[in-house]
Amino acid sequence: MKSRAFLYCILCAFVVNPAFSAPPVITSLSPPGAQRGTTVEVTAVGTLDASTKVWASSKSVSGEQAKGKLRVTVAKDASPGIHWLRAYNDEGASNLRPFIVGTPPELAEKEPNDDFRKPQVLSGSSFTINGKLEKVGDVDCFAVVLKKGQTLVASLDANRTLRAPMDAILQVLSADGFVLEENHDFHGLDPQLAYTAKKDGTYIARVYAFPSMPNSTINFFGSDACVYRLTLTAGAFAESAMPLAVSRGAPWRGEVEGWNLTPESHKLTFATGRDDDLFARALGGDLVNPLRLRNEPHPVHGLKPAEPLKPPFSAAGQFEKAGAEARFAVQAKKGQALTLEVESRSLGLAVIPVVLVLDSDQKQLARAEPAKITGEVTLAFAPPADGVYTVAVTDLFGGAGRRHAFLLRVLSEPDYDLTVTADRFTITPGKPTPIPVKVTRVRGFNTPLEVTAEGLPDGVKLEVTVPAKPDPNTVTLSLTADKPWSGSFRLVGKVKDDPKLARTVRAPLVEFDETTADLWLTVTPPAKK
Repeated sequence: MKSRAFLYCILCAFVVNPAFSAPPVITSLSPPGAQRGTTVEVTAVGTLDASTKVWASSKSVSGEQAKGKLRVTVAKDASPGIHWLRAYNDEGASNLRPFIVGTPPELAEKEPNDDFRKPQVLSGSSFTINGKLEKVGDVDCFAVVLKKGQTLVASLDANRTLRAPMDAILQVLSADGFVLEENHDFHGLDPQLAYTAKKDGTYIARVYAFPSMPNSTINFFGSDACVYRLTLTAGAFAESAMPLAVSRGAPWRGEVEGWNLTPESHKLTFATGRDDDLFARALGGDLVNPLRLRNEPHPVHGLKPAEPLKPPFSAAGQFEKAGAEARFAVQAKKGQALTLEVESRSLGLAVIPVVLVLDSDQKQLARAEPAKITGEVTLAFAPPADGVYTVAVTDLFGGAGRRHAFLLRVLSEPDYDLTVTADRFTITPGKPTPIPVKVTRVRGFNTPLEVTAEGLPDGVKLEVTVPAKPDPNTVTLSLTADKPWSGSFRLVGKVKDDPKLARTVRAPLVEFDETTADLWLTVTPPAKK
């Protein structure tokens, strides 16, 4: 009886269901990434049918369904970092799922490896392990050989990037089982540590987890969704690159901070994709990992910039001592609408920012702190007179150190952004479907704009409609199609005679605290009679 029940569960969980006729769903991918220049077979947990196809957010990554799995191919020149995959069929599309492209050699975790005395033995100086804590009580152990003075960096991607439902612990053990180094929450719930060997020998990297949402259990947590990527390296590993941003079209001048760095590590190259991408990916000549920097349309200044600074600009700061304060002199005009933004956590750093504006007598004129402890801060300020003002940034809890860095952005130009509530739309031929686009106007922007589409075929018509009760902060679009179609498209806001004010419509990816400009349209086949 038990064997029949087990077989029934296996059949129900099988990834491809030929009789399934609905939009596909993907809840996790295993492995959740691959090395550049390789092809991997990926198990997609969810509901897919035999007609399912795969779309990727960049041309350097491609996927197809093959014998019940997804075969994902990554080009040799693919940009390291997160790419997005979407499954689709004639009925609709899945949500976007992250797929991480790496540079070191990759290997799969192999069981049994729960016991530190019987770990999975690794050879080499840098590798990424695709693993899974697949059951309650699961522990994964990996053995590496280090020379005295070598620094091992261990960094795990699970909850923050992949949304695996786990709160992982990462340890380095001696060969006889003593804990030498341990980390719990470094990037959100994901751990990272660096350990310098005191002598030649074998060392054990051990991974286990608790549930990301605490419950009453007292055992180590595991499930089929607890996938992770563990990078272990004695090579160059970057923590951050100051000034945390790159100015579009301008040379980048800065320094990389991290472990085992060489002169090559500071020679960054950047991949920004499209001009409207919010972030750029930076790689050094010998860095094992990519960096995520803001992609700014205005000047970027490093630490201790020339003063005073004229908006718009971005500038980086770092707290070397506990309770320190970073100050920036800003040249402003009376009544000028300024927006001050400070971010750190979204860049993988540790500051919980507080921002203040002071006048020439150091009197406080404005102050803001994040609404939640993991958030960033935004402050609107209009100067009462022409002059130089001081923008001061502190950490809410007075933290200091290499990870206590932040990016200050001071914006001054009228602007706007456009959003939609969903990243996927399904319509039927001949039936108009409304798409409300929310317009958020800032710093006095009141110029007329239009919204157009990029990537739609000739058979899909987009037009602006005026509802019975128009909303000045909403542009209502209508999509009409004359035949079935599935594909990615973008919506773009434009201002006449000012190409610099083109803005891409973005949709929230709520699960990942991200947004996307890659929208999806499915025009379904006519209903069968």
